Amino acid sequence: MATFLGINFFALFGQLLIGLINGSFYALLSLGLAIIFGLLRIINFAQGAMYMLGAFVALLGFKYMGMNYWVALLIVPIVVGVIGVLIQRFLIRPIANEDHLYSLLLTFGLALMIQGLFTHWFGSSGQSYPVPDALKGGVRLPFMYLPNYRAWIIVVSVLVCFSTWWMIEKTKLGVYLRAGTENPQLLQAFGINVPLIVTLTFGFGVGLAGFAGVMAAPVYSVSPDMGSNILIIVFAIVVIGGMGSIGGAILTGLGMGVVEGLTKYFYPEASATVIFLVMVIVLLIKPSGLFGKNA
Repeated sequence: MATFLGINFFALFGQLLIGLINGSFYALLSLGLAIIFGLLRIINFAQGAMYMLGAFVALLGFKYMGMNYWVALLIVPIVVGVIGVLIQRFLIRPIANEDHLYSLLLTFGLALMIQGLFTHWFGSSGQSYPVPDALKGGVRLPFMYLPNYRAWIIVVSVLVCFSTWWMIEKTKLGVYLRAGTENPQLLQAFGINVPLIVTLTFGFGVGLAGFAGVMAAPVYSVSPDMGSNILIIVFAIVVIGGMGSIGGAILTGLGMGVVEGLTKYFYPEASATVIFLVMVIVLLIKPSGLFGKNA
């Protein structure tokens, strides 16, 4: 039965799929923000611009260099990560000892500049990026049709997110990263290049946004404002999960995508604001966020 107790399961599962896809991108972008803030104490408002940049680099590489999707998935995050390294080294490092507000304003201004340049060069209308041939088509399930590329997004995003969490929380490299934030002088006394670790960590967090941009290109329209449209939602998700909580960013990103999908089915009028409503409720009950540590 497609309908039971007034619930259309075709429509419901369709919205849940959309919610999971959105949640996959929320999780990737939130993870990058959580890494940059949690380990480096930098509020990176340019994360949305890096997401947009990743999509555009993939698109331009395809149009002018014949770079296919699989190559872009490997190359583009590195390119965007290198841009992040340059931003941290030459713009953020000089103000590293200042208040967090300085890095927020700097990255916010940088995001506006990047978006303005891309709007000037490519216009505000979106451009399409083809789905790779290997992922075209889909699978007919009992209550929905599951496109192969949508399933790919969900699976790969979850794997990347939890692999990153494992690396930071369970490996020696993760210990160095956390120690570099908590006691950089002691770590440097053991011969570890802390400034290099900070720079590479920022580049990795930004590279995750570039990776998400490549994944999003075949699904969403590639446009200069695609990053600004998602950034505020992602910041709300990071706050809900707990600023700096790596696992919280992943779980909250996926969960809020599902909540958004359910809201679009049961009460569409609230779908654009439900995440912010959840944020307000969470902050009233637990100001540090669901997975954050109380100060």
